[in-house]
Amino acid sequence: MGTLNAKVFDVRQILLSMADTDYKNFHKNLCPGSDNILGIRMPKLRAFAKEIASGDWQSFFNNAQFEFAEETMLYGYVLSLIKLPLKERLPYIHTYVKHIDNWAVCDSPVSSMKFIQKEREAFLPVVRQYLASDREFEIRFAVIVLLSHYMTDDYIDEILGIMDNIHHEGYYVKMAVAWTISVCYIKYKEKTDAFLHNNHLDDFTYNKSLQKICESLRVSKEEKTYVRSLKRG
Repeated sequence: MGTLNAKVFDVRQILLSMADTDYKNFHKNLCPGSDNILGIRMPKLRAFAKEIASGDWQSFFNNAQFEFAEETMLYGYVLSLIKLPLKERLPYIHTYVKHIDNWAVCDSPVSSMKFIQKEREAFLPVVRQYLASDREFEIRFAVIVLLSHYMTDDYIDEILGIMDNIHHEGYYVKMAVAWTISVCYIKYKEKTDAFLHNNHLDDFTYNKSLQKICESLRVSKEEKTYVRSLKRG
């Protein structure tokens, strides 16, 4: 990959050199409707992000481009690696979220943002800000943050309450909510079981939650039979 010049480097050209046509076709099948994919395997993209984060990451942010999905993902990965006070990090977070346009650009970088776990309370206003959005992937960002970084004893009740109050017609919001509820069930079975019996989820999201619970290898056959019995319709 080579050492990056601290001041000037052509991120686009480096990314183009990593593109893999076969992986591009595979990735496009996972993200229907996304035509801005180069086809770069995640280990290579993460390695590039690490190289940028250990160098002149500020120049990278100042000159970032977002035409291709991998450019946005790279921005998110670098953001997850640098050490920066939350107040100074927030403008970069908002820039990243603004450019999320598919689930893959969202989920992997967001799950890598371990810095959130060190300042959960301080980050909650950001989560709430995006939960209140009417944009599909801004809400998904908030849900994936909760799923990835707030799944603890202290926050499980709040997570379930938030999932119950998300009412957005976006498919990728519904699927993120269903995924989160399935993880809640695996980690906090009793609380989530009670939630499944008393909630305001639409039928699609509710039944997808049950489906995702049943897809888990950490749920027994007996439990899956019980969960399937809760299906609506």
